[in-house]
Amino acid sequence: MRSTSVQSVMLLLPLLVTVLLLASSFYDRRSGKAVGPGFFQRNGIVVAIFLIAAVACWTFLTIIFPQVAMIELSFHPNLSPRQIGGPGDVYTLDNYRYFLFGPPGSPDGYNFLHLRAYGITIVASVFVTLLNFILCYPLAFYMAQSALPQRLRLLFVFLILPYWINEVLRVFAIRLLLSNSGIVNTLLLSTGMISQPVDFVGNDVGLYWGLSYSCILVMVFTLYNALESLDKNQIEAARDLGAPWWHVHAFVVMPHAKPGIASGCALTFMACVGSLAAPLILGGPRTLWFTPVIYNRFYQALNWPQGAAYAFILLVGCVIFVLVTLRLFKLKLGQIAP
Repeated sequence: MRSTSVQSVMLLLPLLVTVLLLASSFYDRRSGKAVGPGFFQRNGIVVAIFLIAAVACWTFLTIIFPQVAMIELSFHPNLSPRQIGGPGDVYTLDNYRYFLFGPPGSPDGYNFLHLRAYGITIVASVFVTLLNFILCYPLAFYMAQSALPQRLRLLFVFLILPYWINEVLRVFAIRLLLSNSGIVNTLLLSTGMISQPVDFVGNDVGLYWGLSYSCILVMVFTLYNALESLDKNQIEAARDLGAPWWHVHAFVVMPHAKPGIASGCALTFMACVGSLAAPLILGGPRTLWFTPVIYNRFYQALNWPQGAAYAFILLVGCVIFVLVTLRLFKLKLGQIAP
């Protein structure tokens, strides 16, 4: 049976974390680890209290409380509204067991369909993240270090303008481009490069294109913000000392831009993992992305506890990726989330 005490503890947990963070900040200032004027001294008492209250309300009401409610729901069985709170409403691991082993009595032993979808989603999102970094790093470096102000403004307009269009319309446009009778296949056929249309959608080319295109702005802007603060004299000094271009980027530019690279990779990965429109519209007949599986649990199977469990499993994958990224770049969380 659902316990009000357990729910109260889960709701009070974010408040406890906030108190611990404030206490840690107060301890750092008293011990001399934090120097300079404090938050209240910089902003004033009234403005500081307003900022803390606004950020706390936003964080708790839109992020923490919904996530806590989702996690709590994932440990319950799927019951009718009349049965909720009754003797059968107990905490259980059946929803997570279903993800691993499928329905009870399954002859396969494991839920290979959903496990495969989860694994493909994680691996493909990592691939799209690396692809976006390779594509966006030269552009961001040019914008931050070489572009003239007029050309920089023009590039910003070209990058932002496509995002004035709804995501679903952008995805449908990509599908029209890559269909068997679309512009890409028509051009390839007219030039004689191919003798029959290429199934870009069936081979998931369209899916990766759509995912990369939907996340490119996030990667470009985070890299640009990190590279813009790099002193050009450091690059010139490395070139004067005879360093080749790859040496300059590997040992001067990228170490400086590590927070931006890590932040861009984390944001791009989470956007790819959580994408729904692109997998549904651009995915081929054999494509199974994990977010449509979660959607199916919620709105087709009408099993909200199981959908919550699957969503939490996906959230765990995102958290692990962020932690691995921080470990690889030897950064702290505050350095990529200033």
